[in-house]
Amino acid sequence: MSSVLVVAAHPDDEVLGCGGTIARHADAGDAVQVLIVAEGATSRQEQRDRGKAAEEISSLAKAAKTAGAILGSVGVELLNLPDNRLDTLDRLDLIKLIEERIARHQPQVVYVHHAGDVNIDHRRLHEAVVTACRPTPDQPVRRLLSYEVASSTEWQPPGSAPAFQPNLFVDITSQWTRKSQALEAYGAEMRPWPHARSIEALEHLARWRGAQVGVEAAEAFCMLRELR
Repeated sequence: MSSVLVVAAHPDDEVLGCGGTIARHADAGDAVQVLIVAEGATSRQEQRDRGKAAEEISSLAKAAKTAGAILGSVGVELLNLPDNRLDTLDRLDLIKLIEERIARHQPQVVYVHHAGDVNIDHRRLHEAVVTACRPTPDQPVRRLLSYEVASSTEWQPPGSAPAFQPNLFVDITSQWTRKSQALEAYGAEMRPWPHARSIEALEHLARWRGAQVGVEAAEAFCMLRELR
C-alpha cells in the first residue's frame, strides 16, 4: 500500500485533473489524501468577502467531501486560502503549509497542477509543491506528477508558458463512472456543453487520452520526478 497526496488549488480541481486516478489508487488499496488549498469562491466578488461567500464556500466543502467519498480518498482537507490570490501570499508560507502535510502524511506519490496553467493559483501551487518535494535525504516523496485541468491547462496560448506534454497515462476505464459521479457532486462548478468544464467535454478528453495509449479512457500526467 502506498500513501498518496493530491494537492489542488480549488474544490473540483482534484476531480478534473486526476479523479479517475484517485479512484484507481483507492481500488489498489492506496491511502489517498486530498489537500485543497483555496476556497474557490471569493474571486467572483468585486472585493473579497468571506462572510458573504460563506454559504458557497460551505457548499463547495461539502461537494469536496462527497466527491472524495465517491472516489475512495481517506481524507479531504480544505485550507480556505484566498481564491485566485495565492500570488499575494508569501511563497515560503505556502511552501511550509505543503511541507507540513508531507511530514504528516508521508506520501510516496504526490500529484499537483501543471506549471503552465492559465490560473495563477495553479501555477503558484505547482511551484510550492515542487519546492516542498525537493529531493532531500529524508524526503518521503518518490514520485511527483502534474495533471491537466480542463479550462485552464489548454487555455494557455502557445509560448506563454510551458506546454502540457504528458509522458505518463493512467487507464481509468474502470473508474470513469466514479469520476463522472464525483464531477456531478460539483454540479454548481460544471458548465453546459461545449464548455471545456462540462461533463461531456471531460468524457471526450478521457476518451482521447485513452485513445492515445490504446485504452477506453485515461488521464494524462507529466512525470516530474521518479526515484525507483
